[in-house]
Amino acid sequence: MGQSPSGDLTGPRVRVWDLPTRLVHWSIAALVPFSWWSAHAGHLPWHRLSGYTILGLVVFRLIWGVAGSSSARFTRFLRGPASVIAYVRGGGERLMGHNPLGGWSVAAMLGALLLQIGLGLFCVDEDGFEGGPLSKFLDFDTARAVAKIHHLTFYLLLALIVLHMGAIAFHGLRGRNLTGPMITGEAPAAPSGPAPRIAPAWRIAPAALAAAALAWLVAHGLRW
Repeated sequence: MGQSPSGDLTGPRVRVWDLPTRLVHWSIAALVPFSWWSAHAGHLPWHRLSGYTILGLVVFRLIWGVAGSSSARFTRFLRGPASVIAYVRGGGERLMGHNPLGGWSVAAMLGALLLQIGLGLFCVDEDGFEGGPLSKFLDFDTARAVAKIHHLTFYLLLALIVLHMGAIAFHGLRGRNLTGPMITGEAPAAPSGPAPRIAPAWRIAPAALAAAALAWLVAHGLRW
């Protein structure tokens, strides 16, 4: 989910994406198709485990969006309409990290993931034998209705993923490598403006523990 300001391979390079941001990005990129496959192949235990893992990753990303490196913070890349329009017109400020349009695409995908996972927690199968950990709070008919919505909202997430990949391809054709920085963490320095501030490593553990605890609690039906 990264947007570097330039794909130029020459000149000084700076650290843009920290390790937690990159791990979350690639883990979600791998687990979403795995979740789809496990559901369609009938491996519901794997499907649930994948969903719980994605939930923990998204929660961590939300925490990291407040306490992480400056390039990962929502206050850095969620800009108002004027900034988005200026960027689209080509006259906006070019920052290290997500551009104004890409920032909102990140927020949309995180929101779609939370919606998809949240609905899945309340789903139940046609026979009523397999259900999400929170399906006990709903009657069977309501849980089945939620399951149908859960199936449909996957297409919303899929559409956002396709748009994201299209944007990466578009920038690639214009000479901007967006994939490399999300692998290495480094990108060419911006022509102006400070380099991102990388968060200290000690913040990773409490953020990860909080995210894992919430995912565990949800997976156990909100019971300790």
